[in-house]
Amino acid sequence: MNSIIKNMCLVLCWIFSTSSLTGQTLSIIILDEKTNAPLPMVLVIDSVASQVFETNHEGILLLQQTYPSQKLKIQYLGYNTRYILIEEIKHFNGIILLQPNALSMEEVVISASRWNQSSARAPYRIQTLNQKNLWMRQPQNAADFLGAGGRVFIQKSQQGGGSPMIRGFATNRLLYSVDGVRMNTAIFRSGNIQNVINLDGFALEKAEILFGPGAVMYGSDAIGGVMAFQTLQPVLSSEAGKKSFGAQAVVRHATANQELTGHLDVKAGTSRFGSVTSITVNRFGDLRMGRHGPADYLKPYLVKRVLNNDSIYPNPNPGIQTPSGYDQVNVMQKFLWKATAYHTLEYGFHFSSTSTYDRYDRHIRYKSGLPRYAEWQYGPQSWMMHLVTWHNDRSTKCYDKMVLRAAYQRFGESRIDRDIQDPIRHLRKEAVDAYSLNLDFYKEFGNAWVLTYGAEMVVNHVHSSGTNTNILTNTILTGPSRYPQAEWNTAAVFASAQYKIRPEWTLHGGLRQTVYSLSAKFDTTFYPLPFTSSNTVKGALTGNLGMVYRPARKTIIQASLSTGFRAPNVDDMGKVFDSTPGNVTVPNPDLRSEYAWNAEVGFTQLLGDWIRFDISAYTTLLERGLVRRPFTLNGQDSIFYNGVLSRVEAVQNAAFVKVNGIQMGIDINLAKGLLITSQYNVQSGTEELENGSLSTARQAAPNFGMSQLTWRHEKVSVTLLCQYSGEKTFSELALEEQAKPELYAKDVDGQPYSPSWAVWTLNASWQVHSKVNLFTGLENLTDVRYRPYSSGMAGAGRQLVAALRVNW
Repeated sequence: MNSIIKNMCLVLCWIFSTSSLTGQTLSIIILDEKTNAPLPMVLVIDSVASQVFETNHEGILLLQQTYPSQKLKIQYLGYNTRYILIEEIKHFNGIILLQPNALSMEEVVISASRWNQSSARAPYRIQTLNQKNLWMRQPQNAADFLGAGGRVFIQKSQQGGGSPMIRGFATNRLLYSVDGVRMNTAIFRSGNIQNVINLDGFALEKAEILFGPGAVMYGSDAIGGVMAFQTLQPVLSSEAGKKSFGAQAVVRHATANQELTGHLDVKAGTSRFGSVTSITVNRFGDLRMGRHGPADYLKPYLVKRVLNNDSIYPNPNPGIQTPSGYDQVNVMQKFLWKATAYHTLEYGFHFSSTSTYDRYDRHIRYKSGLPRYAEWQYGPQSWMMHLVTWHNDRSTKCYDKMVLRAAYQRFGESRIDRDIQDPIRHLRKEAVDAYSLNLDFYKEFGNAWVLTYGAEMVVNHVHSSGTNTNILTNTILTGPSRYPQAEWNTAAVFASAQYKIRPEWTLHGGLRQTVYSLSAKFDTTFYPLPFTSSNTVKGALTGNLGMVYRPARKTIIQASLSTGFRAPNVDDMGKVFDSTPGNVTVPNPDLRSEYAWNAEVGFTQLLGDWIRFDISAYTTLLERGLVRRPFTLNGQDSIFYNGVLSRVEAVQNAAFVKVNGIQMGIDINLAKGLLITSQYNVQSGTEELENGSLSTARQAAPNFGMSQLTWRHEKVSVTLLCQYSGEKTFSELALEEQAKPELYAKDVDGQPYSPSWAVWTLNASWQVHSKVNLFTGLENLTDVRYRPYSSGMAGAGRQLVAALRVNW
């Protein structure tokens, strides 16, 4: 009641303060129809002027200009889209009420075109996750946030990680974008990666997942999908001479790993200057698994160094995954300057760093029945980005809008390993300096044509070094580096057009021409490489063609053909590492791009106002796939690596991969605030082996999904959800996975396999006060012991999660 009174007072004050404004100024405040709560970042679209505006954190928008439209379009995720006449807004003193609707057919997305558009106009399947999803699921990192939507499978080799799998592809065949900037680097590998945890979930406004190739807009690597993250934006005051301010603080604790998290973000602004600051600190202890499940997942041994000797001890609690804890800190700072009515300049700084953390899947790798490694850690993983963005909304003959983004990123990572009873500790350090320049244009031609086009340039400098330390004598010697000293560059131009053939038919098409180059210098001190340098310059042409058909307002049919590619990077061409015991991967400078062809059809139907159903079927063919195959080095098929005679392998254009799948979702809006949602994903993939036979594709996850029942009543929301995954038998595992028995349970024949699992969770959120929210959740109610496919970490056992959020 207090919050309603406060918000009504806010409305009255707004009416009073705007009563004297001229007729050329349109003053708006947008509220939730049920709670009268102000709605921030609501899109107000003037289609005649081709302009999009947003309300501030108080739900207020002041249009200080003429407005040619007689009607405005109001869009907000989770609410019914509303069209309202200018005269209606004036009649209601600028107050607009939006009606919540969990089954909206449209939402504003940027991932498909790099510009704001309705998802119903895109010929591809797109999923959006926002702060509501974050609060009701309380994911511990950005990878868990992606998995919370039920359409992305998350693999974990260690607690400080999370490698998304989308439509049978993963790692460097997926693309990450942060505020429109490419995050993939020249050392993104084909093995499981954890770079997504650099992102802070609390600093995200939303994440969009574009399923299928997105090469026209994003270039190399966008084969299985694109994950586009939008971080918090500065907010300007809606009225000249006044200041705006808002802040949010969150604390959270989880019992399975004794998590302690604290977050603070602050927004402040005037009519021309805005700022947002975000800080998050995480501390995670060793993760406890569930009690009921395969005993193969237990951790029976601990390795400790006592009196200069590596000793193996029984684990007093085999259900504790030791060592797996780590710490992390994230900082973000943004400034916004509205220089003129048409020009805006924004600067963003992002920083993320972890503590050293253990690669848990290597700590459960055994030799002669006992742990192989005394140490295996990732050194602190860091990411820093400086981003300058210039928005120009002054319409010309060539464009209506233009955005220029210039970014510098610095990535740092390292690996530390030592075999048990071996006095030599190996340290391999890598750093990447990534520079990028993106120029995007948007142009409308009447009501039928929309053209987006632009150019991109990316430069990556890779620095790699290695040292070997004798821990008995503290002698440090130079060791082999993981990568050569290298430079990886791409330059591209692209264009995409959208044509409304008829009101119900929309045609899409796009092309991108990319040129990439890779140069490297190899150190032959430690390995007898037959070359000392490599230089490659090649190109790739990609395109897409799609159609959207809306025979009725509540029906959408989508179809698309698209291509994607992945240019070989430094990790593909120049890496030296042990992929599996007894195998060593060496450089291969003679590589070409792998190329993907994708076909997809989708259907979405809204039945009445209470059921929404969607389904997509797709097939993707990957030619010249970059995979590891047997190789020779100076005529030898084996060399000594770290004192072990190992078979030589190299990444080669040697595989043909085919992935088929179906994605399905249903939402049922029942009476009295009850909502049922369910997502289910089916995919199967095959990969050509060196002898021409076919094997299961490693990155095709088992069938998986999520179902949940949500009840909302005024200030309380309760969710019962189940996340589940199907089984992969031994014969269904890829040959590469069959060689990793430590990751899997054993079947009745003693062979590794990935059992099916289901995890139940009960969450509740209570708005105690207009500025205070409480969350509590009981995760893994049945305390099941499970391990996601291809993962080294078992999931958390039964745990209590509690969070407190305060806004002011």
